[in-house]
Amino acid sequence: MADKQELREQFETAFEDAAYPVTSPMDLIPALPDGPATTFASGDFSMTALELNTELSGGVNFPFQDVDELVDTMIEQLEEEDLI
Repeated sequence: MADKQELREQFETAFEDAAYPVTSPMDLIPALPDGPATTFASGDFSMTALELNTELSGGVNFPFQDVDELVDTMIEQLEEEDLI
């Protein structure tokens, strides 16, 4: 089982340096250490940023004003889709 707090910290670290507000997933790529191949993992959960974008594309509505708003939405969507 994934540790939500661990994932939250990984997301915050990866996306905190993005130029907010972000209006699309493409705005987040420059902030990622390995671009779309950046991997987020905890327990039995593991996805690249590209996979996350594909899985969450229907439920994540841009723009986001700051990293907290983005990460909260990502965690909520992952929970709703039973991915964590």
